[in-house]
Amino acid sequence: MDNATKRELKQPDQFITLTEHGAEWAKNNRQTAIGAGVAAVVVILAIVGGYVLFQHHSTAAATAFGEAMQTYQTPVAMPGQPLPPGTKSYASISERAAAANTQFQSVAQHYGLTESGKLALYFSGLTYMEEGQNGPAEDTFKKVAGSWNHDLAALAKMSLAQIYEQTNRDAQAVDLYNELSNGKASTVPPGLAQIQLAELYSAEGKADKAKEIYAKLKDKDKDAKGNPGPAGALAAEKLNPQPGGPQ
Repeated sequence: MDNATKRELKQPDQFITLTEHGAEWAKNNRQTAIGAGVAAVVVILAIVGGYVLFQHHSTAAATAFGEAMQTYQTPVAMPGQPLPPGTKSYASISERAAAANTQFQSVAQHYGLTESGKLALYFSGLTYMEEGQNGPAEDTFKKVAGSWNHDLAALAKMSLAQIYEQTNRDAQAVDLYNELSNGKASTVPPGLAQIQLAELYSAEGKADKAKEIYAKLKDKDKDAKGNPGPAGALAAEKLNPQPGGPQ
């Protein structure tokens, strides 16, 4: 056996050494060790309890959001319109929106930190719009537009741009459409934002600007095989409208 091997055999295993030292420390400092153990258990219980509470909170939020969505999707029926027996309905979109808005607001207020709560805030903005309350809708969408969730924020910005259009603030709408055109949100693809921008220019009588956007989009929005994408196909139709097609 060489000297190096003898030296290795003489060296105590580090784990054994640490364990012995730990046991010796615990023996001499029993109260401190117990206190540290209790503190660790308390921390673990707090973490587990917080997680369980959050899961319960999220489940309750999802349930409440689902109930609000049921209201939002309730049929709107004109007086005298036949409906299946027992089917609930509303007399107008505005009436239904008001009922759903109350529920969405409640979910957003009570479960604002959950995904369901954030979605509820966005839908409360939509229902405000359907009620014709553009002021509260704008305030709500501005809150959602600042969300860390880029997909949800993009939806809010698109709705906010539509409010700007409705209230003759086209310059602000253009800014948002341009911002969304340069974004990567899956909920509002850049092509959709560009179509909306072109539509706004057309409404303003700026046909040249609209055609410029359509032309670029038609050439750019294609799949790997060179087939036009949804926005590219719509842009092509706008450039060459067929009888009865989109103008």
